[in-house]
Amino acid sequence: MQQHTLDPENWDALQGLGHRMLDDMFDHLRTVRERPVWQPVPDNVKANFESGPPAKPIPAERAYEEFKQNVLPYTQGSIHPRFWGWVIGSGTPFGMLAELLTAGLNTNSTFGDTAATRLELQVLDWFKELFGFPRDASGLLVSGASEANLVALAVARHAKSPANVKRNGVQGLRHRLRVYGSSETHSSVIKSLELLGLGSRSFVATPTNPDFTVDVETLRRRVIADRVAGECPICVVGNAGTVNTGAMDDLEALADLCGELGLWFHVDGAFGGLAVLAPKLKPLVAGLERSDSVAFDLHKWLHIPYAVGAVLVRDAAQHHATFASSASYLGRLPGGITDGPISFNEYGPELSRGFRGLRAWLTIKEQGFEKLALLIEQNVDQARYLAMLVEQTPELQLLAPVSLNIVCFRFVAPDLDAAELDALNTDILVRLQESGSSVPSHTRIGDRFAIRVCVTNHRSRLEDFDLLAREVTALGRERLAALQSVPAA
Repeated sequence: MQQHTLDPENWDALQGLGHRMLDDMFDHLRTVRERPVWQPVPDNVKANFESGPPAKPIPAERAYEEFKQNVLPYTQGSIHPRFWGWVIGSGTPFGMLAELLTAGLNTNSTFGDTAATRLELQVLDWFKELFGFPRDASGLLVSGASEANLVALAVARHAKSPANVKRNGVQGLRHRLRVYGSSETHSSVIKSLELLGLGSRSFVATPTNPDFTVDVETLRRRVIADRVAGECPICVVGNAGTVNTGAMDDLEALADLCGELGLWFHVDGAFGGLAVLAPKLKPLVAGLERSDSVAFDLHKWLHIPYAVGAVLVRDAAQHHATFASSASYLGRLPGGITDGPISFNEYGPELSRGFRGLRAWLTIKEQGFEKLALLIEQNVDQARYLAMLVEQTPELQLLAPVSLNIVCFRFVAPDLDAAELDALNTDILVRLQESGSSVPSHTRIGDRFAIRVCVTNHRSRLEDFDLLAREVTALGRERLAALQSVPAA
C-alpha cells in the first residue's frame, strides 16, 4: 500500500523558499511608509479569487507568487503608520516570527501537561497582577473582546440568575434578566445577550453625560424601577474606552452601585482597559480592579498579531461552573499528558483552541510592559496633538472630547446644511482612503457624520497627523469649491 504525507519531497527547497518568504516580509515591513495605506482590489485580481476548488497541487513557489501578486498589495493596511481605522493594532516584526513558531508547533492549546498550558496561565497571571485581580481569579485567552464579553456575560447570567439557566434555559425564568450600560456600549455586548438567549431587549441603554460617559444616577434609578416592576437586573457593563469616542465611564461609581445593589460588574476594556499599564493614564480606569470580570484585547494596544483577547473573572468557581461539562474522551488520568493544571475548555466555548498564548508571551517578553505602556501614552499624546490641530484650523470642527486616543472631527462650511455637511465629509473620507494617503474610519456623533481617527499605531509620528489635517482641509476646500461652482437649478 502506498503511503502518503504532506511533508515536502525536498526539504531543502522548501526551507529555501521559507527563507525567501521571511526576507520578503521583513522588506515589506521595513518599507511600509513607501506604499499606499490601502488600495482597492483591481477587477483582474478579483477574478483570480473566483476559480473553483483545486483538485491538483501546484508547486509551493507558484502558490507563493500568487500570494505576492494577489494578496500582499491589497490587504487592510493596518501595519501602515497612517492606518487609524476602527481600533486595530499594528503588529510587530517579532510578532510575525512568533506566528511562524505557533504554526510550526500546531498545538491544540486546550488542556494537558504541556508548556502551552503553563505559558497561557503565566500570561493570565501577568494581567491579573497588572489589573489588580486576585491571584486565584480565573481567566482565558480568546479570539478577542467580543468573545471575552460573551464569556463574561455567560458567567454573570449563571451567577446572578435566580434559577439554573445552564440546565433549564432562560425559558424557565419567571422574570426577564436585565443588563445595563450606556448608550455607547459596544455592539458585541448586545450580540452576546442575543446569543445567550436573553435577547437584545434585555439590554437597558442608559443615557450619557455630555462627555459620553454613562449617567450613573439615571442607571441607578432604572435598576430600582425595574426591580419594582418585577424584572431581574443581573449585571452592569462599564466602558473603559467606548469605541466611538474613547470615553471612560466612572468605574468607581459603577463598582459602588453594583456592590450596593448586588449586581455583577463587568468592564468592557477592549482597548481602554490597557490604560492601566500607563502611569499617566491609570487614574482613568480606577475601579477596574473592583470589577467581577473584565474583557480586553491584546491585538489592539499591545500590537500582538491577530487574533487574541482575554477575559478575567474574579470568581473562578462561578467561571468554571458556567462552562464545565463532562465527556469520557476529555477526562483526566492520574498521570500522562492529560494530567495538566487546567482544562481551558471548561472555562469557555472552545474545545479546539489555537496556541494564542505564544504570540502574546513572546511579544510581551521582547518589548516589556514599560515599553508597551510608553507606546500607549504616546498614542494618547498624538490624539491630543491632532485635536489641537483641528481646533487651530477654522474649517475643522472637533465633535467630541478627546479623553483617550480617539479624535472625531469634520470639515465645516457655513453655507451647508446638515445633510450637505455629512455628504461632504463622507466624500472627504472616501477620497482619503482611496488615495492611499491615510485610513481613518467613520462614525456618527449625535446626528453628525464624523471622521474618526483611532490611534493604536506604534509607527505613527506627529508629522503623519500634520499631513492628515492638511489633506482633510485641502480636500474639503476642493470639494466645496466644486459645489459652489455648480450653477443653481
